[in-house]
Amino acid sequence: MELIADILLVAGALGAGFYCFVLSRRLNRFNDLEQGVGGAVAVLSSQVDDLTKTLTAARAASDSSNAALDALTERAETVAGRLELLMASMHDMPDDVAEMSAKAPPAADNPPKPGAPVFVRHGRNGLRP
Repeated sequence: MELIADILLVAGALGAGFYCFVLSRRLNRFNDLEQGVGGAVAVLSSQVDDLTKTLTAARAASDSSNAALDALTERAETVAGRLELLMASMHDMPDDVAEMSAKAPPAADNPPKPGAPVFVRHGRNGLRP
């Protein structure tokens, strides 16, 4: 009986040893840096580093673009304010001045005569009758 127990014990130990041998080979292949999960982890780690660098560069570019866009927006708002002021001043002009400026012939069609005064006053309010 003792002999049978010893034989079963040796068989169990040999089976456990063989099982450990198979597991160690599988684990070595699993952690292989070129084909296994270890390689995949190494590749993913390098890709994460590349993406971090790319993200940093993109953030810097967007910050500079944002600053330029803010400056252009501020400039556009200033110009819009000036245009609103000009439009408001155009509403204050008398209607007959606006009509006269629309009907006045271009300066190239009616050149001044030599020796004529440069500024001439016509009529009561400086306007042509």
